[in-house]
Amino acid sequence: MSSETARHDTSVSTHILDTSTGRPAEGIALTLSVRSGRGGTWDEHGASKTDADGRCKDLPALPQGTTHVRLDFETEAYLASKAATADQQAEEQQDAPRVRDSGAFFPEVAITFAVQPGEHYHVPLLLNPFGYSVYRGS
Repeated sequence: MSSETARHDTSVSTHILDTSTGRPAEGIALTLSVRSGRGGTWDEHGASKTDADGRCKDLPALPQGTTHVRLDFETEAYLASKAATADQQAEEQQDAPRVRDSGAFFPEVAITFAVQPGEHYHVPLLLNPFGYSVYRGS
């Protein structure tokens, strides 16, 4: 890659931390979509799945002209499996508190953000069964 190309590359990375366990969230599928301009059409540009460390390091560089990015995290299967595990553990321990909801309250999480050419955007998702937050990392 030439230095001219490198100056214009805009990239995105992400990771997910399950704040209810303090552990990375492995195996969550996500898609990366892009658009040019506020009213532009969303185009799917890449897809990945979180690794054992909860990270996606293989998302493609963004096309020139991209102004907005959307990350769509498919959290339902992950959260449902964690709820089922918690239910099983509560069943084994008579005094353990029951999980109030065995479904996924947030079956998906969509994060949309603006980008500037030549920047790298690391956007972590902090996830738990009944809430989430995101921020621009480094």
